[in-house]
This record gives sequence, structure tokens and C-alpha cells, in this order.
Amino acid sequence: MFDEIMAKFADSPGQRAVVRLLLERGFSVNEEGRVVSGGIEIPDTGIAREAGVDRRVVDATTDAILADPDLERVFRNISAIPSLRDLAPVLGLSVLTVQVADETQPGIVATVTTAIAERDISIRQTISEDPEFTDEPKLYVITDEPLPGTLVTDLQQLPFVRKLELE
Repeated sequence: MFDEIMAKFADSPGQRAVVRLLLERGFSVNEEGRVVSGGIEIPDTGIAREAGVDRRVVDATTDAILADPDLERVFRNISAIPSLRDLAPVLGLSVLTVQVADETQPGIVATVTTAIAERDISIRQTISEDPEFTDEPKLYVITDEPLPGTLVTDLQQLPFVRKLELE
């Protein structure tokens, strides 16, 4: 899906940057062509600054989105989910980041979260990046307490794990 969306903007690197930003942040486009998060409008100048483009590129991108029924269906229904990942250090939580060799393999989230739960560690949040929307998707597991070394070793031994990071 990601490749199909980006292909529609193949001729405009600026619009591609705007689309990538909208997808990464979970921003949607309302019926007036305004970028929104929930019901809050985000000024075109802010989107443009973050994407490294002129604000007119943002307008052209939202116009193109609303003119394409497939894109409109996607971008009218995106929503952001609050993440504890960046807040974890402030709240005293731990973050496990899992990078995998093959993100299409079934059972990755279940295997990792089961291994954590079997050690009676409470999971506050899991975030699994969609391989359709990011080049190197990661699984983030936020826990109430640090993970013991034996668990980390066990997780590193899983055949699908390419890299683990602890914060």
C-alpha cells in the first residue's frame, strides 16, 4: 500500500515528503483539504517546515489526495495513536526495540509479548510499525520494569530477531 501511495506522487519529491510526514505522524486530511490531527487543524506552514517544502506544496498535496478516491479514503481515515516510547524515560518505563529479519513472518508480536508476560512483567504498550508504511519496521514493547538479562538473551536467540535495543 505504501508503495502504491508513493507512486502516485512519483513526479514530485516535495509532495512525497508531505505524504511521508502525514503517514508517519498519523495526520489526516479533512474534507476542506486541511491537515488535521483529530479535529485540530495543523497549519500548512508547520507541515511545510517539517517536510522541508514550501506551504504551497502542502496545498497541492492535499488537493491531489482529495482528487483521488483511493487516496482520499486512506487520508480521511488516518488517526494518530499516543505513544509512550518517548515518554518512557520520564515515566520510569523500559523500552525494548526489536528489529526483525523478515517482518512478514507471522507470530512476531505474539512470541515476544508472550515471552515477556511469562516472566510476569507488565506490558504497558506495544507498537508494531507497519511494513507497508516504513522501510525498516520495528516492534516496540514498553514495560513497567526493566527486562532481565535472561529474557533479553532468550529473545536474541529467536530466529526472526535481527537486533534488540533496550532503553
